[in-house]
Amino acid sequence: MAETSTSNRSSNQLRYIYSFIDKVKRFPGLARRATWEVGKEDPRRVVHSLKVGSALTLVSLLYLMEPLFKGIGQNAMWAVMTVVVVMEFTVGATLCKGLNRGLGTLLAGSLAFLIEYVADAPGRIFRAVFIGVAVFMLGAITSYVRFIPYIKKNYDYGVLIFLLTFNLITVSSYRIDSVWSIAKDRIYTIAIGCGLCLVMSLLVFPNWSGEDLHNNTISRLEGLANSIQVCVLEYFYDSAKPATQDASSEDPIYEGYKAVLDSKASDETLALQASWEPRYSRYCNRIPWHQYARVGAALRHFSYTVVALHGCLQSEIQTPKSIRALYKDSCIRLAEEVSKVLRELANSIRNNRQFSPQTLSNNLNEALQDLDNALKSQPQLLLGSRNGRATNTPVQAVPHPDQKLEEDTRNSLSSVKNDSCSPRGCKSKEHSREQTKKVLRPQLSKTAIISLEFSEALPFAAFTSLLVEMVAKLDRVMDEVEALGRMAHFREFKDDEIVVTCEKPKMNIAQNDLPSYGAE
Repeated sequence: MAETSTSNRSSNQLRYIYSFIDKVKRFPGLARRATWEVGKEDPRRVVHSLKVGSALTLVSLLYLMEPLFKGIGQNAMWAVMTVVVVMEFTVGATLCKGLNRGLGTLLAGSLAFLIEYVADAPGRIFRAVFIGVAVFMLGAITSYVRFIPYIKKNYDYGVLIFLLTFNLITVSSYRIDSVWSIAKDRIYTIAIGCGLCLVMSLLVFPNWSGEDLHNNTISRLEGLANSIQVCVLEYFYDSAKPATQDASSEDPIYEGYKAVLDSKASDETLALQASWEPRYSRYCNRIPWHQYARVGAALRHFSYTVVALHGCLQSEIQTPKSIRALYKDSCIRLAEEVSKVLRELANSIRNNRQFSPQTLSNNLNEALQDLDNALKSQPQLLLGSRNGRATNTPVQAVPHPDQKLEEDTRNSLSSVKNDSCSPRGCKSKEHSREQTKKVLRPQLSKTAIISLEFSEALPFAAFTSLLVEMVAKLDRVMDEVEALGRMAHFREFKDDEIVVTCEKPKMNIAQNDLPSYGAE
């Protein structure tokens, strides 16, 4: 036993060593692929990296060149630290951090100078007590102010720098006589670092947060339009992926609404950063970036219905093709109209022009009316016919299966009870049980068949109700985009400008064994 355990332990150790060696061998290839993918996904990242390297090289000259170092001294390192901390990917983020850092440092230095001037007159003991009280009061007040939502959202970094700089200057001034010259040099170097960051961000291949937010909103509108159209086509042409397959593996439906569901944090951050950028709309008005965030919130609310619609493709119980074929054209038309509206909203934001809500609403209402007429003209779905055959039997003439079963069972049980009370009850007891089973079995089988037919019709009822719900939620998206156009002063809508194309995704004919809806 001891030899067996020893051999197992040694084999496990060898297996671990071989696994570690294999990981080491594969690491260069994985790192190279990851590096390439990051740059390929957004080439601006490469440009930003070069900009940061150039800024650090320029600011390091304050420390490397002898004349500049003699003029600034050891505090030149604060300029390098400022570039590392302040330099961000977008102009808005750099402006936000740079102005917060500069304003916090300036206010902290001014307040520290005032406190030092007041505490220096009476004596050293009073000065120490006064500095301690000032540090306590400012620390408590600034820490509490950081909890205010508006301050935390816009000026949290500036308040933090204010508290740090104030404590450094105020406490150091008690032991160091030349603290004010040091503070002055630090303010100069921080200003140099912030100025260099702003110049590099604004003038050298600038990346605007507002532009990113603008483009992201357009791409999400178009992505949802594509998801809805592909989802409806796959539902009627049975090209959905198996339920066991991962939904995130290059699924255009999943990718379309996933980008919308994950957009809350990025939209709020980009809207905040864009509010710091010096960009204006027509007639020199500020662009309402917060309205873009509201459009994103409306899109997320709308995308929940798309998620539920996508879930119908993976339902365990599916409606037969014969029933779905009766309403295919109406449902596809409604999905196309919804996709057209989303693409028109995207074009409205892209071209900075308003759209016609009345025209889009009329088309949606016509498609809804078409679906409603189709549902009313084909009662098979409501009657639960599996094969799509029409039934002219009135609903009132068909007794409820549960009611009939209950009556037959009650009659059978009452006969059993009467027989058991009679002198021949014992003899006929077994016969009565067999009769009851004969009554129950056909009724249960009939109920199971009817329930199965109705359960097969339910998924399509859910699918159509989600399409109608999608139209209802689309109104909120249209209202938010319309409000964005008014706030941003988009140019007026003209009838000859509306050009909306509804690209029909191509289906795989070989897999479907059906003609492609998007084929010519």
